[in-house]
Amino acid sequence: MSNEAQKFHEEAAIVKSYDWSTSKRLFGYLRPYWRMMILALALTLLTNVLISLQPYFTKVAVDDFIVPKRTDDIWLFAFAFFGLFLFRFIFSYLQEIILNVIGQRVMFDLRTQIFTKLQRLQVSYYDRHPVGRIITRLTSDVDSLNELFTSGVIEGLGDMVVIVAIIGAMLWLDWQLALVSLVTVPLLFVATNWFRKRARIGFDKVRTRMAKLNAFLQEHISGAQTVQLFNAEERSRRRFHEINDDYRNANIETIYYYSIFYPMVEMIGTIGIAVIIWFGGYKILTQASAAGSALTIGTVIAFIQYSQQLFQPIRNLSDKFNVLQAAIVASHRVFLLLDEEVEIVGPKNPKKAEKAAGRIEFRNVWFAYKNNDWVLKDVSFAIEPGESIALVGHTGSGKTTVTNLLMRFYDVQKGRILLDGVDVREWDLDSLRRNFAVVLQDVFLFSGTIADNIRLGNSEISDDKVRWAAREVAAEKFINRLSKGYGAIVKERGAGLSVGQKQLVSFARALAFDPSILILDEATSSIDTETEQLIQRAVNRIMENRTSLVVAHRLSTIQRCDRILVFHHGVLRELGTHNELIGQKGLYWRLFQLQYGGEGASGSDGGLIPAVGNT
Repeated sequence: MSNEAQKFHEEAAIVKSYDWSTSKRLFGYLRPYWRMMILALALTLLTNVLISLQPYFTKVAVDDFIVPKRTDDIWLFAFAFFGLFLFRFIFSYLQEIILNVIGQRVMFDLRTQIFTKLQRLQVSYYDRHPVGRIITRLTSDVDSLNELFTSGVIEGLGDMVVIVAIIGAMLWLDWQLALVSLVTVPLLFVATNWFRKRARIGFDKVRTRMAKLNAFLQEHISGAQTVQLFNAEERSRRRFHEINDDYRNANIETIYYYSIFYPMVEMIGTIGIAVIIWFGGYKILTQASAAGSALTIGTVIAFIQYSQQLFQPIRNLSDKFNVLQAAIVASHRVFLLLDEEVEIVGPKNPKKAEKAAGRIEFRNVWFAYKNNDWVLKDVSFAIEPGESIALVGHTGSGKTTVTNLLMRFYDVQKGRILLDGVDVREWDLDSLRRNFAVVLQDVFLFSGTIADNIRLGNSEISDDKVRWAAREVAAEKFINRLSKGYGAIVKERGAGLSVGQKQLVSFARALAFDPSILILDEATSSIDTETEQLIQRAVNRIMENRTSLVVAHRLSTIQRCDRILVFHHGVLRELGTHNELIGQKGLYWRLFQLQYGGEGASGSDGGLIPAVGNT
């Protein structure tokens, strides 16, 4: 893979300065569910209060029942101890359900928002970003937020409450032993801070490598046929091995920090317990003869349990912080997408928002995809309603660019494009595109039924109209041969249908939407001879009574077009009918000669013009 291709799949690392603003925005998604959040927080606090009571119950059991060998009311105490754990289980169960419901709803909202934004973004965004990376936003990045909302925010607050409660209980039981017990806490905070900083870098690397991996997979799985055709399997495998190895190493680096942090926390906790046993035991032994000694065996045991409980929420807070860091990395990338400016938007007060008559005019149009690398240079022409126009030229001459600009997939840098005398930038965008239907050489069919692919979710197109459109373009014959007819399931990208069948479905789709302007972009260049006449009749049918632009098509279709526009290096070089252009012996004539060596130079039917590619 070239350096440029690698850069296309790379992502920039997230810098720390974004943490606060990103966190604030991320938590804003919880606002619609604040009532559920309050309930979850209350249950968390109750659960953690019950947890902090457990060591005190142990102290009472040892000092009031076990040491004095007292059996009176011990069954009541045991029942209360059981009740403590029972209510802790109930509150914890309800808390988990509520938090997971909140997390799923937030993810649903985010995915909906992302998908809606992707539908509105201009085509140039997809030129700059690989599809695999975009899929990562919708899947892995959003999934990373689930843990934050299900176990991060609320449980983090609960852990802080537990820490305060435990420290308060320890000071209340014995302030001297409490101070000794807390000696190791600073060590724990030092270890946690070390882990936090390094784990954040690891999470950023993992996210970046994952997006790169997904982008590579999407590209090579979609292009599997091409890879096999050119025997590039081994090269693709080696490249995937490199990318996969980078992803693995990023995960191993993150695991490395965990492998150090957790044993370190355990060691610090063990030191804390040892200090409690040493100081508590020494104090009990030295004060054994003193009457009314405040420190008891039950208190020491309670301190050991409190110490273990204290280290757990502190360690949990470290985990929660890492969950937050992973969510920040993921959410920042999501917000970069959501903040992407939608460049192609309709005006607030559009001048036109209706069905177009179909008059098209380009006035001194200049356009470049990048900087000043002009694809179209000072192009001017006009098309009358109902007129059919052919666009001809070598690959890269600007033919397909003309149609993309007309539908406002891109905006021109200079000049104007008019539809019915109104600049396309002053049209309502939805209304503008509703006037067009496009049939491409590579027909895109969605998973669903045949009828779904003709209707494309437009509820205004009835079943009768679907059947009428298919019948008009001669698609009904093959559809009726399918097991379920119009209800036959179409696999991904139309797998299982021939090229001709897919194109007939696309013609039926175009006719069903009844556009004012039809664009055929090499729509018949891949048709076999047997299907050619069938397809040609479909083309003729959908071109009736509407403005048509036909890009790089068969000669028989060109000769039926009213005029032909010949492009060369972004410049409109020639304009006229087939016979007129042949008679001029200019660029169009040379293209014809190049393909046919003079056959049919007088304008006779038959043969093909050069099947040139798209721009």
